[in-house]
Amino acid sequence: MIKLKYVILYVEDVEQSMNFYKNTFDTEIKFITPEKDYGELLTGETSLSFASVSLAASNIKKGFVTAKTDDKPFGMELGFITDDVEALVKKAIENGAVLYEDITVKPWGQKTAYIIDPNNYLVEICTEIQ
Repeated sequence: MIKLKYVILYVEDVEQSMNFYKNTFDTEIKFITPEKDYGELLTGETSLSFASVSLAASNIKKGFVTAKTDDKPFGMELGFITDDVEALVKKAIENGAVLYEDITVKPWGQKTAYIIDPNNYLVEICTEIQ
């Protein structure tokens, strides 16, 4: 059996990043190290996790590209489903996100919007695909 267990975002400030997701998406903190360089949020079967750039660099010796760029978000996205896209987009912006793509309705009926989180990660806020 193979199962996706976690996604880890490399960030400058783990605690601040976790609080953005906790406060915006109503998740709970499962774990954070005393050093506050790694933490996990309860998001269902798959955890959304955060590691400091310095901790990640100690594990990934060959280096990596960080999500912080000047003009465009990092080339991946996280997706959160909700029944009220408008309200969740508004809440995300109030918590420090930036609207990247306004709310649209796809031909198959799904409502979607894209924000950029405070670490420059792209987040889709959408309704469930029916």
